[in-house]
Amino acid sequence: MSTWPTYIKEFNAFLKIEKGLSENSIDAYQRDVIKLKDFAEDQKLSALEITTDNLKSFIHSLHSIGLTARTQARILSGIKQFYNFLILENELQSDPTELIQMPIIGKKLPEVLTVEEIDALVEAIDLSKNEGQRNRAIIETLYSCGLRVSELVNLKFSEIYFEEGFIRVVGKGNKERLVPVNENVENEINEYLVQTRNHQNIKVNHEDYVFLNRRGAKLTREMIFTIIKDLSEKIGLTKTISPHTFRHSFATHLIEGGANLRAIQEMLGHESITTTEIYTHLDQRFLRDAIISFHPRNIKN
Repeated sequence: MSTWPTYIKEFNAFLKIEKGLSENSIDAYQRDVIKLKDFAEDQKLSALEITTDNLKSFIHSLHSIGLTARTQARILSGIKQFYNFLILENELQSDPTELIQMPIIGKKLPEVLTVEEIDALVEAIDLSKNEGQRNRAIIETLYSCGLRVSELVNLKFSEIYFEEGFIRVVGKGNKERLVPVNENVENEINEYLVQTRNHQNIKVNHEDYVFLNRRGAKLTREMIFTIIKDLSEKIGLTKTISPHTFRHSFATHLIEGGANLRAIQEMLGHESITTTEIYTHLDQRFLRDAIISFHPRNIKN
């Protein structure tokens, strides 16, 4: 019978060769399984002798030392992968983790700005400075298009189709999507071109990037964070915000306005609809009014 170290070593090889995971991910899975190994060895149990009841006791031990439900769920996820591997290798016929429920994790709702707060941030931009109009165009594009900060700094003129009313965005995993663009974004970007960008000395290979720093190179993500942090402090905003906050606000305001969840999923570039569903954290009164207004049983002739 193979020992714990042997199974863990083979599991690591499986994750690397078969799953193609990164070293960081493999290390994380290994640490999760080692936690179970240490627990099992105290009770003189091999990997193949672990039962569902043993796993329940193991989870209870994680809880007793103060680990959060989120951390427990992550550890259990790694252990589930380990036992899935043992079954694939025909070391086991049944999965002891199958009947184990994942700890309930409360969703952390993202910070969201009101329209008034976004307007206040825009109005706080000093247009007398060289970067003022650029920063105004950045905020408007982040909010109106729901872009990730990486998508914003990599946005190119060759991906903008103002006449058609779309921009082409290259998102996670190099997946492309079309995002509607409104006149506000077009006007702010065009004004930025007239006032600043058309008069810059642009670095080689940076000519196609929309947003540039004063040296003519594309902006970094860190610079966008700094711009937003400074504006937030300028208006005395108590919320902790980042570039991603504008993306959250974009999605939330669309839902509040009645937009279809699937349409929002496409615009945000979410692979799964469950990722988009976090933006349904709306006022319960709003949801109730929507149901009362649109449910067939409530519509009067």
